[in-house]
Amino acid sequence: MLKINNISFSYSKEKTTLKNIHFNLLKGEHLSIMGESGCGKSTLLKVIYGLLDVNEGNLFWKDHEILGPAFHLVPGMDFFKYVPQDFELMPYTSVAENISKFLSRFYPEETKNRTQELLEVIEMEDYADIKVKNLSGGQQQRVAIARALAKEPELLLLDEPFSQIDNFKKNSLRRKLFSYLKEKEIACIVATHDGNDALSFSDTLIVIRNNTIIANGHPKELYSNPKIKYIASLFDDINEIEINGEQKLFYPHQIKIVEKSDKKATVTASYFKGFYWLIEVAYKQQKLFISHPSDIEKETIISVHF
Repeated sequence: MLKINNISFSYSKEKTTLKNIHFNLLKGEHLSIMGESGCGKSTLLKVIYGLLDVNEGNLFWKDHEILGPAFHLVPGMDFFKYVPQDFELMPYTSVAENISKFLSRFYPEETKNRTQELLEVIEMEDYADIKVKNLSGGQQQRVAIARALAKEPELLLLDEPFSQIDNFKKNSLRRKLFSYLKEKEIACIVATHDGNDALSFSDTLIVIRNNTIIANGHPKELYSNPKIKYIASLFDDINEIEINGEQKLFYPHQIKIVEKSDKKATVTASYFKGFYWLIEVAYKQQKLFISHPSDIEKETIISVHF
Protein backbone atom coordinates (compact mmCIF):
# COMPACT_ATOMS: atom_id res chain seq x y z
CA MET A 1 0.00 0.00 0.00
CA LEU A 2 2.85 2.40 0.83
CA LYS A 3 5.70 2.58 -1.66
CA ILE A 4 8.82 4.62 -0.90
CA ASN A 5 10.89 4.83 -4.07
CA ASN A 6 14.53 5.88 -3.56
CA ILE A 7 13.78 9.16 -1.84
CA SER A 8 16.40 11.63 -0.68
CA PHE A 9 15.91 14.74 1.42
CA SER A 10 18.11 17.54 2.74
CA TYR A 11 17.37 20.47 5.02
CA SER A 12 20.38 22.24 3.53
CA LYS A 13 22.78 21.80 0.62
CA GLU A 14 25.63 21.01 3.00
CA LYS A 15 24.14 17.89 4.58
CA THR A 16 21.92 15.04 3.37
CA THR A 17 19.34 13.92 5.94
CA LEU A 18 17.86 10.97 4.02
CA LYS A 19 19.55 9.18 1.12
CA ASN A 20 18.11 6.57 -1.27
CA ILE A 21 15.40 5.35 1.13
CA HIS A 22 13.40 2.53 -0.40
CA PHE A 23 10.80 0.16 1.12
CA ASN A 24 7.17 -0.96 0.91
CA LEU A 25 4.50 -1.34 3.58
CA LEU A 26 1.48 -3.63 3.26
CA LYS A 27 -2.05 -3.10 4.56
CA GLY A 28 -2.14 -3.51 8.34
CA GLU A 29 1.61 -4.11 8.55
CA HIS A 30 3.62 -2.72 11.47
CA LEU A 31 7.07 -1.32 10.73
CA SER A 32 9.66 -0.06 13.20
CA ILE A 33 12.45 2.31 12.24
CA MET A 34 15.52 2.26 14.47
CA GLY A 35 18.81 4.08 14.51
CA GLU A 36 20.85 6.49 16.58
CA SER A 37 19.69 10.06 17.22
CA GLY A 38 20.05 12.26 14.15
CA CYS A 39 19.97 9.40 11.65
CA GLY A 40 16.77 10.68 10.00
CA LYS A 41 13.96 8.65 11.64
CA SER A 42 11.74 11.62 12.53
CA THR A 43 12.42 13.31 9.20
CA LEU A 44 11.33 10.18 7.35
CA LEU A 45 7.97 10.19 9.18
CA LYS A 46 7.46 13.86 8.24
CA VAL A 47 8.24 13.09 4.60
CA ILE A 48 5.77 10.18 4.57
CA TYR A 49 3.06 12.34 6.14
CA GLY A 50 3.64 15.04 3.52
CA LEU A 51 5.15 17.75 5.71
CA LEU A 52 8.37 17.91 3.67
CA ASP A 53 9.14 17.85 -0.06
CA VAL A 54 11.66 15.23 -1.17
CA ASN A 55 14.64 16.22 -3.32
CA GLU A 56 14.65 12.94 -5.22
CA GLY A 57 12.39 9.92 -5.61
CA ASN A 58 8.67 9.63 -4.91
CA LEU A 59 6.15 8.13 -2.48
CA PHE A 60 2.79 6.49 -3.15
CA TRP A 61 -0.10 5.35 -0.97
CA LYS A 62 -1.90 2.85 -3.22
CA ASP A 63 -2.14 4.88 -6.47
CA HIS A 64 -2.06 8.26 -4.74
CA GLU A 65 1.26 10.13 -4.85
CA ILE A 66 2.26 11.69 -1.54
CA LEU A 67 3.26 15.31 -2.08
CA GLY A 68 4.52 17.91 0.35
CA PRO A 69 3.85 21.59 1.10
CA ALA A 70 5.00 22.71 -2.36
CA PHE A 71 1.84 21.08 -3.73
CA HIS A 72 -0.61 21.38 -0.81
CA LEU A 73 -1.68 24.56 0.96
CA VAL A 74 -2.36 22.46 4.05
CA PRO A 75 0.33 19.74 4.15
CA GLY A 76 -0.39 16.23 5.40
CA MET A 77 -2.38 13.28 4.07
CA ASP A 78 -6.06 12.93 5.11
CA PHE A 79 -5.85 9.14 5.41
CA PHE A 80 -2.69 9.23 7.58
CA LYS A 81 -2.28 10.37 11.15
CA TYR A 82 1.03 11.54 12.56
CA VAL A 83 1.86 11.79 16.27
CA PRO A 84 4.99 13.94 16.71
CA GLN A 85 7.02 14.14 19.89
CA ASP A 86 5.47 17.49 20.86
CA PHE A 87 1.87 16.09 20.75
CA GLU A 88 0.11 19.33 19.58
CA LEU A 89 -2.90 18.94 21.88
CA MET A 90 -5.46 21.52 23.02
CA PRO A 91 -4.30 22.19 26.61
CA TYR A 92 -7.39 23.99 27.92
CA THR A 93 -9.93 21.37 26.90
CA SER A 94 -10.57 17.95 28.39
CA VAL A 95 -9.08 14.63 27.39
CA ALA A 96 -12.40 13.52 25.90
CA GLU A 97 -12.74 16.77 23.93
CA ASN A 98 -9.24 16.37 22.49
CA ILE A 99 -10.03 12.84 21.31
CA SER A 100 -13.42 13.75 19.83
CA LYS A 101 -12.24 16.96 18.14
CA PHE A 102 -12.30 15.49 14.63
CA LEU A 103 -15.39 13.30 15.10
CA SER A 104 -18.84 14.25 13.78
CA ARG A 105 -21.07 16.49 15.88
CA PHE A 106 -24.11 15.25 13.98
CA TYR A 107 -23.88 11.80 15.59
CA PRO A 108 -23.23 12.54 19.29
CA GLU A 109 -23.92 9.00 20.48
CA GLU A 110 -21.44 7.47 18.03
CA THR A 111 -18.88 10.12 18.95
CA LYS A 112 -19.35 9.39 22.65
CA ASN A 113 -18.96 5.63 22.13
CA ARG A 114 -15.90 6.08 19.92
CA THR A 115 -14.27 8.38 22.46
CA GLN A 116 -14.94 5.89 25.25
CA GLU A 117 -13.46 3.07 23.16
CA LEU A 118 -10.24 5.00 22.67
CA LEU A 119 -10.06 6.03 26.32
CA GLU A 120 -10.03 2.30 27.10
CA VAL A 121 -7.26 1.67 24.54
CA ILE A 122 -4.99 4.25 26.22
CA GLU A 123 -6.20 3.23 29.71
CA MET A 124 -7.41 6.72 30.66
CA GLU A 125 -11.13 6.26 31.28
CA ASP A 126 -10.88 8.06 34.63
CA TYR A 127 -9.31 11.14 33.01
CA ALA A 128 -12.01 11.89 30.42
CA ASP A 129 -13.01 15.21 31.99
CA ILE A 130 -9.54 16.37 33.08
CA LYS A 131 -8.01 19.27 31.15
CA VAL A 132 -4.96 18.28 29.17
CA LYS A 133 -2.80 21.01 30.75
CA ASN A 134 -3.15 19.20 34.08
CA LEU A 135 -1.78 15.91 32.74
CA SER A 136 1.77 14.59 32.89
CA GLY A 137 3.86 14.36 29.72
CA GLY A 138 3.25 10.62 29.50
CA GLN A 139 -0.50 11.05 29.86
CA GLN A 140 -0.51 13.72 27.16
CA GLN A 141 1.38 11.35 24.92
CA ARG A 142 -1.36 8.75 25.34
CA VAL A 143 -4.06 11.32 24.55
CA ALA A 144 -2.22 12.31 21.37
CA ILE A 145 -2.21 8.67 20.23
CA ALA A 146 -5.93 8.29 20.95
CA ARG A 147 -6.76 11.50 19.08
CA ALA A 148 -4.82 10.28 16.06
CA LEU A 149 -6.88 7.08 16.06
CA ALA A 150 -10.25 8.84 16.37
CA LYS A 151 -11.14 8.60 12.66
CA GLU A 152 -9.35 5.27 12.10
CA PRO A 153 -6.55 6.29 9.73
CA GLU A 154 -5.23 3.84 7.17
CA LEU A 155 -1.67 4.53 8.36
CA LEU A 156 -0.52 5.72 11.79
CA LEU A 157 2.91 7.38 12.11
CA LEU A 158 4.34 7.41 15.64
CA ASP A 159 7.52 9.25 16.64
CA GLU A 160 8.92 7.78 19.88
CA PRO A 161 5.35 7.09 21.06
CA PHE A 162 6.19 5.75 24.53
CA SER A 163 9.20 7.91 25.41
CA GLN A 164 7.50 9.74 28.29
CA ILE A 165 5.33 6.92 29.60
CA ASP A 166 6.24 5.13 32.83
CA ASN A 167 7.42 1.54 32.45
CA PHE A 168 4.56 0.07 34.47
CA LYS A 169 2.09 1.67 32.01
CA LYS A 170 4.23 1.36 28.90
CA ASN A 171 4.15 -2.43 28.62
CA SER A 172 0.38 -2.67 29.06
CA LEU A 173 -0.28 0.22 26.70
CA ARG A 174 1.95 -1.21 23.97
CA ARG A 175 0.16 -4.55 24.07
CA LYS A 176 -3.27 -2.94 23.97
CA LEU A 177 -2.44 -0.36 21.29
CA PHE A 178 -0.74 -2.67 18.82
CA SER A 179 -3.41 -5.35 19.28
CA TYR A 180 -6.04 -2.71 18.53
CA LEU A 181 -4.20 -1.61 15.38
CA LYS A 182 -3.96 -5.20 14.16
CA GLU A 183 -7.64 -5.80 14.87
CA LYS A 184 -8.59 -2.70 12.84
CA GLU A 185 -5.97 -3.45 10.13
CA ILE A 186 -4.37 -0.04 10.60
CA ALA A 187 -0.83 0.06 9.22
CA CYS A 188 1.73 1.62 11.53
CA ILE A 189 5.24 3.03 11.30
CA VAL A 190 7.08 3.66 14.57
CA ALA A 191 10.31 5.62 14.90
CA THR A 192 11.86 4.33 18.11
CA HIS A 193 15.01 3.86 20.20
CA ASP A 194 13.38 1.03 22.14
CA GLY A 195 14.21 -2.48 20.92
CA ASN A 196 11.13 -3.82 22.72
CA ASP A 197 8.87 -1.89 20.34
CA ALA A 198 10.53 -3.50 17.35
CA LEU A 199 11.04 -7.03 18.63
CA SER A 200 7.62 -7.59 20.18
CA PHE A 201 5.23 -5.64 17.97
CA SER A 202 6.72 -5.16 14.48
CA ASP A 203 6.33 -7.25 11.36
CA THR A 204 9.30 -5.52 9.76
CA LEU A 205 12.28 -3.58 11.07
CA ILE A 206 14.34 -1.00 9.22
CA VAL A 207 17.68 0.20 10.57
CA ILE A 208 19.03 3.59 9.45
CA ARG A 209 22.64 4.67 9.74
CA ASN A 210 24.36 7.65 8.15
CA ASN A 211 20.97 8.65 6.73
CA THR A 212 20.39 5.52 4.68
CA ILE A 213 18.89 2.07 5.27
CA ILE A 214 21.49 -0.54 6.20
CA ALA A 215 19.10 -3.36 7.20
CA ASN A 216 15.50 -4.27 6.37
CA GLY A 217 13.92 -7.51 7.55
CA HIS A 218 12.02 -9.39 10.21
CA PRO A 219 12.96 -8.24 13.74
CA LYS A 220 13.79 -11.78 14.85
CA GLU A 221 16.22 -12.24 11.96
CA LEU A 222 17.97 -8.90 12.52
CA TYR A 223 18.25 -9.61 16.26
CA SER A 224 19.51 -13.18 15.84
CA ASN A 225 21.87 -12.53 12.96
CA PRO A 226 23.03 -8.90 13.07
CA LYS A 227 25.50 -8.21 10.29
CA ILE A 228 27.33 -5.50 12.21
CA LYS A 229 27.77 -4.34 15.81
CA TYR A 230 25.68 -1.21 15.21
CA ILE A 231 22.56 -3.26 14.50
CA ALA A 232 23.05 -5.55 17.49
CA SER A 233 23.69 -2.61 19.83
CA LEU A 234 20.17 -1.31 19.17
CA PHE A 235 18.78 -4.25 21.14
CA ASP A 236 21.24 -4.87 23.99
CA ASP A 237 24.82 -4.54 25.18
CA ILE A 238 26.99 -6.29 22.64
CA ASN A 239 30.38 -7.97 22.87
CA GLU A 240 32.69 -8.08 19.86
CA ILE A 241 35.30 -10.82 20.21
CA GLU A 242 37.98 -11.93 17.77
CA ILE A 243 37.91 -15.70 17.17
CA ASN A 244 40.36 -17.26 14.70
CA GLY A 245 41.02 -13.88 13.15
CA GLU A 246 37.32 -13.10 12.67
CA GLN A 247 35.20 -10.64 14.69
CA LYS A 248 32.16 -12.32 16.28
CA LEU A 249 29.23 -10.66 18.04
CA PHE A 250 27.74 -11.96 21.29
CA TYR A 251 24.90 -10.64 23.44
CA PRO A 252 25.54 -10.90 27.21
CA HIS A 253 23.30 -13.98 27.52
CA GLN A 254 25.33 -15.79 24.85
CA ILE A 255 28.48 -15.86 26.98
CA LYS A 256 28.48 -18.36 29.83
CA ILE A 257 30.48 -18.51 33.04
CA VAL A 258 31.66 -22.11 33.46
CA GLU A 259 33.72 -24.12 35.93
CA LYS A 260 36.64 -24.84 33.61
CA SER A 261 37.80 -23.18 30.41
CA ASP A 262 41.00 -22.01 28.81
CA LYS A 263 39.40 -18.58 28.50
CA LYS A 264 39.97 -16.62 31.73
CA ALA A 265 38.53 -13.23 32.64
CA THR A 266 38.57 -10.94 35.68
CA VAL A 267 35.37 -9.49 37.13
CA THR A 268 35.55 -5.68 37.21
CA ALA A 269 31.95 -4.79 38.16
CA SER A 270 28.45 -6.22 38.46
CA TYR A 271 25.03 -4.62 37.96
CA PHE A 272 21.76 -5.91 39.39
CA LYS A 273 19.12 -6.19 36.65
CA GLY A 274 16.26 -7.79 38.56
CA PHE A 275 16.15 -11.47 37.60
CA TYR A 276 19.83 -11.54 36.62
CA TRP A 277 23.15 -9.74 37.12
CA LEU A 278 25.13 -8.11 34.35
CA ILE A 279 28.75 -9.01 35.02
CA GLU A 280 31.44 -6.77 33.56
CA VAL A 281 34.77 -8.54 33.01
CA ALA A 282 38.20 -7.83 31.56
CA TYR A 283 39.19 -10.35 28.89
CA LYS A 284 42.35 -9.91 26.82
CA GLN A 285 42.50 -6.14 27.26
CA GLN A 286 38.85 -5.66 26.40
CA LYS A 287 35.61 -5.24 28.35
CA LEU A 288 32.89 -7.89 28.09
CA PHE A 289 29.39 -8.07 29.55
CA ILE A 290 27.90 -11.38 30.68
CA SER A 291 24.41 -12.20 31.97
CA HIS A 292 24.55 -14.36 35.11
CA PRO A 293 21.96 -15.51 37.68
CA SER A 294 23.98 -14.29 40.68
CA ASP A 295 26.45 -11.62 41.76
CA ILE A 296 30.20 -12.24 41.54
CA GLU A 297 32.73 -10.43 43.68
CA LYS A 298 35.03 -7.91 42.01
CA GLU A 299 38.54 -9.19 41.06
CA THR A 300 37.31 -12.81 40.88
CA ILE A 301 38.99 -14.84 38.14
CA ILE A 302 36.35 -16.72 36.13
CA SER A 303 36.24 -19.10 33.19
CA VAL A 304 34.05 -18.17 30.24
CA HIS A 305 32.62 -20.00 27.23
CA PHE A 306 31.37 -18.56 23.97
